[in-house]
Amino acid sequence: MTHPDSDPMYGPTTGLAKDPGRAATVTRPSVNFMLTHPAHWLALGFGSGLSRIAPGTAGTLWAWIAFIALAPWMNEVRWAALIAVSLPLGWWACSVTARNMGVLDPGSIVWDEVVAFWIVLWLIMPTGLVGQVLAFGLFRFFDAVKPGPVGWADALYHHLDPSKDGASWRKAGFGIMLDDIVAAGCTVLVIALWRLGLA
Repeated sequence: MTHPDSDPMYGPTTGLAKDPGRAATVTRPSVNFMLTHPAHWLALGFGSGLSRIAPGTAGTLWAWIAFIALAPWMNEVRWAALIAVSLPLGWWACSVTARNMGVLDPGSIVWDEVVAFWIVLWLIMPTGLVGQVLAFGLFRFFDAVKPGPVGWADALYHHLDPSKDGASWRKAGFGIMLDDIVAAGCTVLVIALWRLGLA
């Protein structure tokens, strides 16, 4: 059942939200939940985020497969355009989905991993399978362990209280995207330093 309220940022709610700041908690989204809103499809990585085991890794694997599948039709400019569109679209989708789940940073939201790993692959290509595996491992390390700047970015908006701050879900969506972008930057930096050391 669709909630009668509508929000300019989120659009019609899914029936989970009772007011702009509160939502019923959804700790493990289902296929049915994913189907209730287009933003859920994107934020949940077209289903990869529904994995019960390591959804962030599943989302990164989906990003890797999608990158390879799209490669024959892409060039530098097209990748730049796709990533440029995917960032604000992902912010919106993550904000909507986090709000509708009632969780500030749900593990099942993986669009942040998808876009961030696309950035990594876009910047390090061309490289062989070993280089791609190394990039995958480094990115998963930075995203999961969250050392230094990644941990700082991850913690920025974890203190939010949606009942007191009407912009909480927008901030949460931004935070969801931010720490993975920082993890991507750390990954690319390590690979660049490694390549310079071998030069």
